[in-house]
Amino acid sequence: MGRRPARCYRYAHGKPYPKSKYCRGVPDPKIRIFDCGKKKLPCDEFPAAAHMVCDENQQVTSECLEAARIATNKFMVTNAGRDFFHIRMRPHPYHVLRINKTLSCAGADRLSTGMRGAFGKPYGTAARVKIGQVLISIRTKDEKVQIAAEALRRAKFKFAGRQKVHISSKMGFTRFQKEDYNKWKAQGRLIHDGIGVQWLSSRGPLHRLIGRAAAKELAEEEDERRNHGDEFVRREHSTRGQKEDYNKWK
Repeated sequence: MGRRPARCYRYAHGKPYPKSKYCRGVPDPKIRIFDCGKKKLPCDEFPAAAHMVCDENQQVTSECLEAARIATNKFMVTNAGRDFFHIRMRPHPYHVLRINKTLSCAGADRLSTGMRGAFGKPYGTAARVKIGQVLISIRTKDEKVQIAAEALRRAKFKFAGRQKVHISSKMGFTRFQKEDYNKWKAQGRLIHDGIGVQWLSSRGPLHRLIGRAAAKELAEEEDERRNHGDEFVRREHSTRGQKEDYNKWK
């Protein structure tokens, strides 16, 4: 018995059915790798990003996700180079698909039960996606972003329904626009966190507001004032006390 076509499981019906201790015997999903390429490089190395966005509420099976990953990776390796991209598959197929197996061969009348006990057995896995949800993301160099867009366009043929390819204006996989990223980085308010960054709020050390260079200059001026200004402060206090005594007894 061959596999059913994916159109049988394209639309979601009912609640999600994840793998659990009550749902056993689930076959492993076909997609096992969700990140390809140079996945450990910081976001400064790959400032450009392109995304494939789903335009329908549907289910995408693990088979089509694996096929799209292979197609995208092969096109990027051939045209952009093995060391100039990072591909990330965004949805994970956690929803379990079921099948109610029936025999259609000769003499199957005594074996088939029809619709009696029709709750099927686990058959495969799929991911439920919504309109506007990202399916595949690629970050790369600025000069290779059009190659990434073409790779995503070719990967669209592995999915049912409609998808759109979007070239992002943000810095890699971060949530900052490129101008904002450079501004916060110059002020020392971004901390590298793997392939992304953590943003520091204005609360805390002074250098988060004025930058590390300006904060260092202020600290040096403060140290110099403390080291060389103690004698001046003591002299000012002594003369002030003498003036107060003179005005008191005058």
